[in-house]
Amino acid sequence: MAVSKQMVNSALPARYTVEIQLGHGGMATVYLAHDKAYDRHVAIKILHPECTATIAADRFLAEIQVTAQLHHPHILPLLDSGNAGGLLFYVMPYVEGHSLREKLDDRVKLPLEEALDIACQVANALEYAHGRTVVHRDVKPENILFQGSDALLTDFGIACAVRHARGTRLTGAGCAVGTPAYMSPEQTLGAVDIDGRTDIYALGCVMYEMLSGVLPFKGKTTRDMLVQHASHPVPDIRKSNSTIPGFAARAVERAMAKDPGERFQTADHLAIVLKRRHVAHRRSGWGEWWYTRRPGTRKHQ
Repeated sequence: MAVSKQMVNSALPARYTVEIQLGHGGMATVYLAHDKAYDRHVAIKILHPECTATIAADRFLAEIQVTAQLHHPHILPLLDSGNAGGLLFYVMPYVEGHSLREKLDDRVKLPLEEALDIACQVANALEYAHGRTVVHRDVKPENILFQGSDALLTDFGIACAVRHARGTRLTGAGCAVGTPAYMSPEQTLGAVDIDGRTDIYALGCVMYEMLSGVLPFKGKTTRDMLVQHASHPVPDIRKSNSTIPGFAARAVERAMAKDPGERFQTADHLAIVLKRRHVAHRRSGWGEWWYTRRPGTRKHQ
């Protein structure tokens, strides 16, 4: 249940004045607000009451402060957070550009060059955060914003903070941690030792959608979708878009491997593969052969 603008304004510190609601997601409602201290617009996210009823507020605020230490050109920073009259909130810069979700809603799928550039920028952000033991857990088009041509990953570590503040359960009463359409198999099963490879899986799902215009897995129910992520093979992306080069299709498939040990082990490795193979592919077509050949094979695949 969303919190009304009036309730938010009466609860928040006097520093902020809420203007309009910008969006509503599984964990929070986001508002455009005026930050009087710096005379600027900010985005304030208020966790749904269903979430705050099931988590320890002090632990959530302590966990979320870890993400405040992330400083990277492709990560939207955390500016403030707190507990206002029982409402847990966090504040980020307001980005006027569109989200990747809006791009996909408008254009369905993206050209190869643009999709790979976005994927590499997000991978760079993930590599930086993973090096500081921060896992996003909710990489999806809605959490990728654009400031000019720069992709900015937002809500970093929020899902993780909610989960840690609640305990070991994957979901709580009306408050989903993560998004089923992009969840790794280990995340759908509620594993407690999730690492950065779960974000690589989610980025693979985002790449699949950017390049093909469709989600890799669909289900009539959330449970159906989670089962498919956990046990079904990755659908051949080139059946949805035959123009996708082999190196890109195989990179998506590897990023989405069911076993984390078979994925790219770091986000940086994924970005390097995409950049190098794309350059080679554009120059001569040899990039795809180089990528697909395996030790011991006698012919090109």
